[in-house]
Amino acid sequence: MSNRLAVTPQYLLPKRVLTVLAGKFADWRAGALTHAVIRRFVAHYDVDMSEAANPAIESYATFNDFFTRALRDGVRPIAEAPFVCPVDAAISQFGPIEHDQIFQAKGHSYSTRALVGGDQALAHRFDHGHFATLYLAPRDYHRIHMPCDGRLVRMIYVPGDLFSVNPLTARHVPGLFARNERVVCVFETPFGPFVNVLVGATIVGSVATVWHGVVNPPRTREIRQWRYDDQDIVLAKGQEMGRFLLGSTVVMLFPKNVLTFVADWAPTRPVRLGQPMATALR
Repeated sequence: MSNRLAVTPQYLLPKRVLTVLAGKFADWRAGALTHAVIRRFVAHYDVDMSEAANPAIESYATFNDFFTRALRDGVRPIAEAPFVCPVDAAISQFGPIEHDQIFQAKGHSYSTRALVGGDQALAHRFDHGHFATLYLAPRDYHRIHMPCDGRLVRMIYVPGDLFSVNPLTARHVPGLFARNERVVCVFETPFGPFVNVLVGATIVGSVATVWHGVVNPPRTREIRQWRYDDQDIVLAKGQEMGRFLLGSTVVMLFPKNVLTFVADWAPTRPVRLGQPMATALR
């Protein structure tokens, strides 16, 4: 079967129904059954529980409690670099934003405007800037942290599809990250504006942020928006800003003339929270 044919079933599957059911199961307090599922998951994906703040599987009441587990203090030191990696992940793509186009995979790109939910003024702030797309695999730590200091000004929920976001799907589904459901978090930083987009996917039960809690569900057909201009929500570099309840992808946007990615960043490379990501140009 070709790779293209391998993603065809995703167009046919009832992705929303599967996602709702997965979310309910992940929150189910099933005692020994929950612990058995977690053990199977840990073994299958080779999850390193020694890094967890609580490595005892029996301590997790639900699968989501396990999936969003905290790390031990000091296991992910935050580098002194101006910009640090915000997650444990694999680098999917990164580089310049060409006018308003973000590179997804060979033969595929999508617009910054579409990614942020159609707001042209917001998208325009990142013309000729830079982006980074990071894919969180099932075995990864699934809390998302800040790459630099930032003050929250806005959050946008954008409804959409629920395709898988694995590398195979990214190569064959056009506009994937601007097509899937997503939560767009807008910050002002010492380097200018910064956007962190938390992309949903098949069986991603929900996305949560530290200032709001669970954003979805509810899953609506309309774009929803929250403004925080009159609040002082400031997050430091390395501080937690959100989490995936089941895994997905983060897309970051930075304005032009702000940063240069470190030399050893490359597609498919595994990266860890707190590692240097970029140097500042101003």
